[in-house]
Amino acid sequence: MPRTKKKSSKGGQHGHVQPFSDEDASIETLSVGSSFSDAASVADEGAEVSEDTAQEDFQYKLKGFIDNTVDKSAKTRQGALDGLKTAMANRILYEFISERRMTITDSIERCLKKGKGEEQRAAASLACLLCIQLGSGIESEEVLKTLKPVFKNILADGSANIQARQAVATSLGLCTLVAEDDILDVFSTMECFESLFTRSYAKGDGTVPSVNPQTSQLHTNALLSWALLLTICSGSQLKEVLRKHMPKLPGLLESEDVNMRIAAGETIALLFELARDMDTDFEIDNYNDLCDKLSALATDCNKHRAKNDKRKQRSVFRDVLKAVEDGDFQTETIRFGTERMNIDSWVRKRTYDAFREFVGSGMNYHLQANEFIRDVFELGPPILVDSETMKAMKISRFERHLHNSAAFKARTKARSKFRDKRVDVGEF
Repeated sequence: MPRTKKKSSKGGQHGHVQPFSDEDASIETLSVGSSFSDAASVADEGAEVSEDTAQEDFQYKLKGFIDNTVDKSAKTRQGALDGLKTAMANRILYEFISERRMTITDSIERCLKKGKGEEQRAAASLACLLCIQLGSGIESEEVLKTLKPVFKNILADGSANIQARQAVATSLGLCTLVAEDDILDVFSTMECFESLFTRSYAKGDGTVPSVNPQTSQLHTNALLSWALLLTICSGSQLKEVLRKHMPKLPGLLESEDVNMRIAAGETIALLFELARDMDTDFEIDNYNDLCDKLSALATDCNKHRAKNDKRKQRSVFRDVLKAVEDGDFQTETIRFGTERMNIDSWVRKRTYDAFREFVGSGMNYHLQANEFIRDVFELGPPILVDSETMKAMKISRFERHLHNSAAFKARTKARSKFRDKRVDVGEF
């Protein structure tokens, strides 16, 4: 992903074209008419009518959700927000949403201001999905212009619901990435995040502040959003960030919260990658001490930590250590439809993880169909595949089972070579 954000006025998707999805029955699946016989034509017309009916029913349900976001009942509002979130995460709804953008934005603002806890969390997430659907352009800019002051007020209010602040810390980062048109405003938002996560920095005497788990999660979310916005900063801004934060970030590796340790490690790896893009010989003071800390976390065996935490931490910090010492990145391949995408840098990983956090299982569909997300990852225009080609590409469940079994056996053999051999010491 380039550091300079590309702007597009088209929003999420072509107005009259739908690419295929993995669901044959999905209303987004491209329908291709056949003229081989009169019977086939009649069947196609019936399918089109059925698809139109399903589309009308779906839009009617969405309109009901939008209406219910202003209901007197908090439970009804919560259900409506969740319904809209699910729809936006799994489908491309640009035309429908564009026509009702101001109404949805007003509902989100009202829920953020007057709602409590879970309702605020849902509203913050919906704001992100709304920006993702609209893409980078004037429409999403207006959404952010309306909601940004509310987001910042919640973040700055220490008496606000902590879960709402956590959600806002994540949502503001992605909304800014998608919709902010001024890099100086991006930097201003980053300073807002800095005011939170720097409270977990070590004190002047070297002691690590004691924060409760909920507050630590807020600081972690703020750090991750800050790191996300680093990916679009200018060179001069990056130099200022490195000067100001690189000496202190390693202190977060000593946090009691595994999520904070991992977020700090990935952010350090990201900063090293960005810095070396500007200067291949980049290094920092206390470089050896940092590598020793990363190595210790990559082999952490502390008994007082949960096994799952240690396993997750060791996996991440092995990659972070390679990034800092050698500039390496463990490439991951994402497959969606007939395409594949390589996550081959820490910049791409942070961006991909940020989008996936909101669209969840719908990420593959958005990679196929959402023009904005495809532009972010430089995938080009959506590729259209007709239903006959899609069916031909599918393999049977039995074939898939055989393939997975063979892959599992090969993986097991490969891993067994690197496992420690247990020694039979016999009986006493």
